[in-house]
Amino acid sequence: MGSATEYNRRDIFKRAAGIAVIAATGGSLLTACAGGTGSSDSKGSKKAGEYDLKNADNPFGVDPKLGLEAFIFDGGYGKDYLAAFAAIYTKKFPDAKVNQQADKDITGKLQPRFNAGSPPDVIDDSGNKQIKLDVLVDSDQLVDLAPLLDAPYIDDPSKKIRDVLLPGTIESGTVKGKVYNISYAYTMWGLWYSGKLLKDNGWTAPKTWAEFITLCEQAKAKGIAPLAHQGKYPYYINVAILDMIAKQGGLDLMKRIDALEPAAWDDPAVKTAVEAFYQVIDKDFLLPGTNGMTHTESQTAWNQYKAVFIPSGSWLENEQLSSTPADFEMTFLPMPSLPGDKLPFEAIRAGAGEPFIVPKKAKNVAGGLEFLRMMLTKEASGKFAQAANSLTCLKDGVGPEVQLKPGTKSTVAALAAAGANTFNFQYPNTASKFDEDLQNASGELVAKRITPAEWIKRAKESATKNKTA
Repeated sequence: MGSATEYNRRDIFKRAAGIAVIAATGGSLLTACAGGTGSSDSKGSKKAGEYDLKNADNPFGVDPKLGLEAFIFDGGYGKDYLAAFAAIYTKKFPDAKVNQQADKDITGKLQPRFNAGSPPDVIDDSGNKQIKLDVLVDSDQLVDLAPLLDAPYIDDPSKKIRDVLLPGTIESGTVKGKVYNISYAYTMWGLWYSGKLLKDNGWTAPKTWAEFITLCEQAKAKGIAPLAHQGKYPYYINVAILDMIAKQGGLDLMKRIDALEPAAWDDPAVKTAVEAFYQVIDKDFLLPGTNGMTHTESQTAWNQYKAVFIPSGSWLENEQLSSTPADFEMTFLPMPSLPGDKLPFEAIRAGAGEPFIVPKKAKNVAGGLEFLRMMLTKEASGKFAQAANSLTCLKDGVGPEVQLKPGTKSTVAALAAAGANTFNFQYPNTASKFDEDLQNASGELVAKRITPAEWIKRAKESATKNKTA
């Protein structure tokens, strides 16, 4: 995202899938972390149940004069939001200086500090150079965030933090049965279009697949490609294909796919959805050359009105700031509905990502916990939305007073319309080889080198192989 590498974009895509466990890599880090020495002046590090969670003002017992260090990943969401968070913290604790740090290389900068027992107090452990969360958990480096979840919600102390988080947030922060991170950014996936382009041509955003195909035909007749996609990275087009399968077959089918159940691919919903999507290829609706484009190339062409729709996650607006025309009116669209869908048109793929952690050996553990609690307020959530052009994991976290860019504003409306109808696939993280096979198959499908039936056959074969691997 943004200045991050494409590998990192994929990493964020996977992490936001709401998966509990991230695959461990690099045994040397585990050994190094396990061998680190403790910090003797760590303050506020207590066991669950030892905090005064009835104290809405200072449940973790923060020392108001003790400084705090916050270290974030400098990626697609930028780093401007950190200053806003720091200002909220110092407003409450004016004698506490907040040391703000941001870098792309989390492992390079922070692994030595974990080893030495002097990590920052709160960390956004993200990016392709993230220190793997389960490695940190295995080496007993992280604070269990159960007390944070049970702490009073600052905006309404009658509620607990866990009561105001969007679906999937707690699950995405869970490693081996305990919550060790708050995945703060809330990502949504679907199609995107220019409101200006549709208005200028008298088109209405489609809600059904039939309406989508009709609009595509009209666009093609006017010399505008109906759909661009990030062809070098087929997981984007898989958002469209798999969302259509999920909507047609429902949550049960989605769970069967996640479980690598081979028979799931025999479900009629799969054939219906894939054959419907294949119309885009069969009718020559793709932007010429898009199958070989990077995310930047395809998204920029879309910003230039060379295509009507493009699939992506909700980081798209922030990523495309420099190439999006001022009057473009970037707008989010759920995947249009097929006849007989088990999920409504408003249903969307959504999940939490960007994991924030508090190290056990930090000098100001209590401050780190309180910093996270402050992040989970409408004020902080609104500041993040403005600075990073993204929603957060806080329910109704962006009030009407917050001035949002068009794309982010459209995701707020879409999430409200979806209500409880949000879903997410887990296989990108739980079955990476299957995910890779499915991406490769989709690359062949959009290039018209295989048929929908062959695509389904490949998916079933990969599920069978990886189920028993």
